[in-house]
Amino acid sequence: MKDLFKSNAPLVMGILNTTPDSFSDGGNYVRKDIALRRIEAMISEGVDIIDVGGESTRPGAQAVSESEELDRVIPIVEAVVASGMPVSVDTSKAKVMKEAISAGATMINDVRALQEEGAIDAVSADGKILVCLMHMQGQPRSMQHNPQYDDVVTDVKAFLLERVAACQKRGIESGRICLDPGFGFGKTLQHNCELMKHLDSFKELNLPLLVGVSRKTMIGNILDADVNSRVNGSVVAAMYALTKGAKILRVHDVKPTVEAVKLFCAFEQGK
Repeated sequence: MKDLFKSNAPLVMGILNTTPDSFSDGGNYVRKDIALRRIEAMISEGVDIIDVGGESTRPGAQAVSESEELDRVIPIVEAVVASGMPVSVDTSKAKVMKEAISAGATMINDVRALQEEGAIDAVSADGKILVCLMHMQGQPRSMQHNPQYDDVVTDVKAFLLERVAACQKRGIESGRICLDPGFGFGKTLQHNCELMKHLDSFKELNLPLLVGVSRKTMIGNILDADVNSRVNGSVVAAMYALTKGAKILRVHDVKPTVEAVKLFCAFEQGK
């Protein structure tokens, strides 16, 4: 599984939310049959890994119970595993992590960076599972209420380094870890733009970088575009992130991103 992070080419992570209230595609894939068709579509479009989430983390999102999240997520994880595609699970709950790992998940994608009770133990106990540690200031319900930083780039890097150290202390080696600066998670538009401008400075952390800006409010604010009119902006932002060293692009719109990545790589390689 670690070989996923060793790929020379950038990776496209396709988002599959099984939630009724996610900001962009909430309710679209609640039914299993529709979710299965979406899995097939993303595979045909060239996705590298599918990220399954059962609890919305949009600003103002309400929490869901452990049992409800499990009911939403595990059958879809099993379906992705059966397809042969690597699957990531977007969760902060230790029980969901454990069940997802048992179901064959490749990666845990945690917006709370394994800070919830039992989360770091769930990942360390497996010994193989990959993990993405994300920065978020505050919690989803309130994270956009006047977020403040001394220096957003320095503060985000310091937090991520602290979480990496905590993981390593518990036996999660660096080869299993990637990092996400958390665009839109407790950050203003200016914070997001500063992070993107200085994204290349995260290379000094020597870990793969995951960037998720797909259809986010930051793109809507810059382009004055509603959530359904942000595909072009999302692809451009993703390509800019690649120029700054991003390794994994977490996106809703798989096909246009895959095509853009192919062009980017052809130009970079001069062939």
